[in-house]
Amino acid sequence: MATWPNVTGAKGYLLDVSTSSSFNSFADGYHDLDVGDATGRVVTGLSGHTTYYYRVRPYDVTGAGRYSATFAATTEATTGLIIHATFDSSITGNPNSAAIEATINAAIAIYESLFTDLITAEIRFRYSTTQPNGDPLPAGRIAQSNYVYYPVPWNTYIDALRADARTGNDNIAVASLPGSALSTNVLPSSAAGRSVGLDTPPAMFADGTVGSGGPYDGIVTLNSSSPYQFTRPPADSNYDAQRGFEHEMDEVIGLGSHLNISGGDDLRPQDLFSWSSAGNRNTSSSGIRYFSINGGVTNIVNFNQGPTGDFGDWASEDCPQSHPYVQNAFSCTGQFSDVTATSPEGINLDVIGYDLVNTSMPTPTPTPTLDSCYPNFTTAEGCDALSSLTTGTGNTALGWRSLFLNTTGSFNTGVGGGALALNNGSSNTALGVAALLLNTSGAQNTAMGTDALVFNDTGSSNTGTGYFSLMNNTSGGSNSATGWEALTANTTGSTNTAIGNQALQSNLSNSDHVAIGSMAGSGITSVDNNIIIGHHSGVHSVFGQVSDRCTIDNIFGAPVSAATAAVVMVDSDGRLGTATSDGPDPGGFSPKGSLRPQAISDAVKQTMLDRTVESLQATVTQQQQQIATLTAQLKDNAAQIQKANDQLEIGEPAARVVMDKR
Repeated sequence: MATWPNVTGAKGYLLDVSTSSSFNSFADGYHDLDVGDATGRVVTGLSGHTTYYYRVRPYDVTGAGRYSATFAATTEATTGLIIHATFDSSITGNPNSAAIEATINAAIAIYESLFTDLITAEIRFRYSTTQPNGDPLPAGRIAQSNYVYYPVPWNTYIDALRADARTGNDNIAVASLPGSALSTNVLPSSAAGRSVGLDTPPAMFADGTVGSGGPYDGIVTLNSSSPYQFTRPPADSNYDAQRGFEHEMDEVIGLGSHLNISGGDDLRPQDLFSWSSAGNRNTSSSGIRYFSINGGVTNIVNFNQGPTGDFGDWASEDCPQSHPYVQNAFSCTGQFSDVTATSPEGINLDVIGYDLVNTSMPTPTPTPTLDSCYPNFTTAEGCDALSSLTTGTGNTALGWRSLFLNTTGSFNTGVGGGALALNNGSSNTALGVAALLLNTSGAQNTAMGTDALVFNDTGSSNTGTGYFSLMNNTSGGSNSATGWEALTANTTGSTNTAIGNQALQSNLSNSDHVAIGSMAGSGITSVDNNIIIGHHSGVHSVFGQVSDRCTIDNIFGAPVSAATAAVVMVDSDGRLGTATSDGPDPGGFSPKGSLRPQAISDAVKQTMLDRTVESLQATVTQQQQQIATLTAQLKDNAAQIQKANDQLEIGEPAARVVMDKR
């Protein structure tokens, strides 16, 4: 931080920074840099452990004054991301170069304050009507970025991204990464590759061509014919230049979709977090696509799907925008914004490899090693299983990152990769890969099967048994689902019971249903409190969907015995019967009276007992005879065994000496 005393009457100050006290050379962007009327400036892009000198000249309406005294400061060791700016002649030769460079440095300062990655991104900045190769910028284009990307084999990149997970966002995001490859390679930008430890050096030359030895990760160009303003707030008719620089810098250091690259299907890092709905990825240019780090459950921002804008940018509202994010596909004049730790841009950069400052998870308890005993009645086996545990007791975690973020939750059992990975609730049982994966505070849930209750968040007392059972449940409680995709679409509905494959499969938020049978109640979407028994959709052929009804399949038209047929009646309590009664219920009876239990006299009981005793005595006598026979056989077998042992001893081979040759 460069600071200087206030000069009375000064309208502003011009700042010089140099590694030489004689100022015969200057740090990039810091010669006569107009810093306004502030008496301090954060100086970025400097080398660590280096002494720098700085001075200022005050100016007013009459011009610049004399230089101040020379100040010296030594930089500390690098502690985070460095963006080294190179200013093209289109900037250094511009009459407004000081303001342009100041705007770029202000943008750089934001990124360097946000991210802790120990890498240097090399970016060349331009302010011109042409592209780096000299061609005119296309009509309507107010800014452009050119950058280097590398094809990295899928497993190599995914392993590096997982290993780089250091923040809370990262830990959530890596849990949503696909279990199998979606493309042959992943295409990180050169800077983004280095952020996860890959060997992806700069390779771009000043004309935008790419080759070994190219010094830049990318080039950012603002169209000098567009109405940019280099001070804030911008006028209603002007674009904010700093926002423009930040937008293009985001793309150079890593943001963007594979949909902007012609040819090939390899994904960009951003595409790993592109969803159309909870649990459903979308990396195509059709349909809805949005950015999410928790498996599509939370929509952070929609991606642009219009062909006139970049597919990796955010969908834009009409101007003026209620959310004028930096990465909106289309900018509005008179509005400005910056990248922050909580903006979509900051979160996206974080999960593709950059590490936000002060968002790291607390230092977890070391991953338990194989041992027979653990504290707090706990068992953990598997990579990072229960690795964040603090005070929780009675937990069992078996599998990769099962119960990974659990700190205080108790009496949970997670078996399977990612089971209960985000859980901090109690008394949950999850058996199966990704079972109860996204559960945070829901309690007393039981999930058995791949992706059972995978999106459950706060819902409690649910039981899901079977592949994808209650998969989309988020906050619904007291549901029971048994069978493949039983209650699979349910999100907030409660107190439902579904037994059978795809039973109540379309129910979303309705409650109090009982469905028994394959696809029982599969058509119910908008009503409550039905009982469906059999393979019936629950939708009446005449009345459609109705609440508070009972439907039993395979009754209508089925023949019954003419001799015993009776009219079935129902009372207000829902009891079925074939006779009416105004008095006490005499209890159950069988239509065949001969089968009703009869009283047995004491004499008959004694006779039956005597016969039983006689039978038991005969059985005992028979068993004693069998035991005597077995004893004789055992003695004979023992003699045979001894004879065999004698023969083995006679045939035992002699010891031999083995010579070891080396």
